[in-house]
Amino acid sequence: MDRGWAPARPAPIGTSEVQTDPDTITLYRPVGPIELALLRDSGFKRWPPRLPDQPIFYPVTNERYAAEIAERWNVKDSGYGAVTRFQVHAGYMARYRIHKVGGAHHTEWWVPAEELEALNDQIVGLIEVIREFRAEP
Repeated sequence: MDRGWAPARPAPIGTSEVQTDPDTITLYRPVGPIELALLRDSGFKRWPPRLPDQPIFYPVTNERYAAEIAERWNVKDSGYGAVTRFQVHAGYMARYRIHKVGGAHHTEWWVPAEELEALNDQIVGLIEVIREFRAEP
């Protein structure tokens, strides 16, 4: 069933770490349909503000972990999940620690919600959808 949740532009599916510029770092983020719609509204350029009960924006360090979250949690909650990939200036991301929150590949940055606009200003290029998951009919 097509729900109108297409990527902004075609992107390679199933790729792993992508570094296009040594001055940037690749981040991944699993999203559901609501966050994807807000990304689309921004032209895939900015992350939407966090909700009051979301004090942290947590992009993850690898596609594998983002896919696990998208497939296991976003699909369970809404019937749809996607993995996004984006580049941020490496010097900016150096201010944040990487947190290991489970297995060896369960690693993520914790960006305080009040710093999300500053992070948005450091995005290089567009946020792209690289994988999608849907609930089985």
